Amino acid sequence: MSATLIYSEVEEDLRASVRDLLADHASPAAVLARCESDQPYDLELWRLLGEMGATTLHVPEELGGQGASMRETAVVLEELGRSVAPVPFLGSAVLASAVFTVLGEPVPSETATLVVPFSSWQPVFSSGPVRSVADATVASLFIVPVSTPDGPELHLASSATVTPVTSLDLTRPVADVTVSESTVLARGADASNALRVALLTGAGLLASEQVGIAERCLFDTVAYLRERHQFGRAVGSFQALKHRLADLYQELVTARAAARYAADALATGEDVEIAVAVAAAHCSDVAVHAAEEAVQLHGGIGMTWEHPAHLFLKRAKADQLALGTPDRHRAALAELVDLRL
Repeated sequence: MSATLIYSEVEEDLRASVRDLLADHASPAAVLARCESDQPYDLELWRLLGEMGATTLHVPEELGGQGASMRETAVVLEELGRSVAPVPFLGSAVLASAVFTVLGEPVPSETATLVVPFSSWQPVFSSGPVRSVADATVASLFIVPVSTPDGPELHLASSATVTPVTSLDLTRPVADVTVSESTVLARGADASNALRVALLTGAGLLASEQVGIAERCLFDTVAYLRERHQFGRAVGSFQALKHRLADLYQELVTARAAARYAADALATGEDVEIAVAVAAAHCSDVAVHAAEEAVQLHGGIGMTWEHPAHLFLKRAKADQLALGTPDRHRAALAELVDLRL
């Protein structure tokens, strides 16, 4: 069955609702202000997203969710990327909920996170502190992959020692996490499979966030170049800049297609690994390029702290390293399609 990349009416209605909410709570000025505060996360916005059901869209109804699919969750991530919203959506609503869902466990209402380095791209079970965990500073539940003499296990803990560390992305802090007391959630093959699916799901849906970043950077840059005048004409009318924007728009179109295909594959279970590898390898580079162009084409103002362009660049660059770099996903894709390197 072929994938449908066109957004449905339901998905567009969902987008409109999420965008309206973010317009009220995650404006550039509001996000910048949070970056300078002691609490970079907007927990009120996180609560409102939960109340509207956006955090459990793809979770089956019998496990406490909305019974939709990964396609709808991908739409939410596009909008979160467009505003670089400071909420623990990826760690809790994507990575942690994927583990619970695969194991057939009810998804808790508490904020949870998967205790793996944010750069993880394949299942790794270890013991001791875990460094650079995303969304850990506001989590109240921790899913921990643990290596034991009897094999891999997933543990669940309600408390942990969380030590914030300096993060490039000011809107998605990372922290080192140490868990001392926990209960077993899954063992052996079940634990390995749940972790594998969670990381695959996270990488596939992160591509939609990257599409949102690229779209916002392109559209804001186009709007600025229409207003900015030099030598008596709009800067955007210069042919060299038109070409750069046209190239970026083409990249955005291809990235959206790749991200939509990955979301559809995650929803249907068809060609998942290939679709995720393509999206993760392509969309992260497009987001970084769009953010770099936004900074450069905004000129001097784009280099300032007061302008939000740096937030998008930092989020895009952090996302590029998260859940597997583009090179790792390209290598995985080559193996999946039996391409010799």
